[in-house]
Amino acid sequence: VQLQASGGGPVQAGGSLRLSCVASGRTLSIGRMGWFRQAPGKERDLAAAISRSGASTLYADSVKGRFTISRDNAKNMVYLQMNSLKPEDTAVYYCAAGGGDSALGDSRFYGNWGQGTQFTVSS
Repeated sequence: VQLQASGGGPVQAGGSLRLSCVASGRTLSIGRMGWFRQAPGKERDLAAAISRSGASTLYADSVKGRFTISRDNAKNMVYLQMNSLKPEDTAVYYCAAGGGDSALGDSRFYGNWGQGTQFTVSS
């Protein structure tokens, strides 16, 4: 499975941005999909994750109420709508996919990673 993310770029605090990720290859094997992020000098952490059906989602506490993850299985796409952006949201965002739907937040269950897309939120 190959993942290609897009949608990064400069944005001002309070603004919105939508990240997109398209999967190709053995897409039938994909269950969970998620967005992880890595800020400068910090470890990579989960931002949001979604089960294959979309019925289950998981968000980092820091993004709850501001970010929304969604997917379109017919198009092999996953999206991250980000509103009310803050400077602390500045990071490289990675699209990830894996099999199954348990433990959505555990990065060990994501075997496929995109190249990352970066954006900076200016104050």
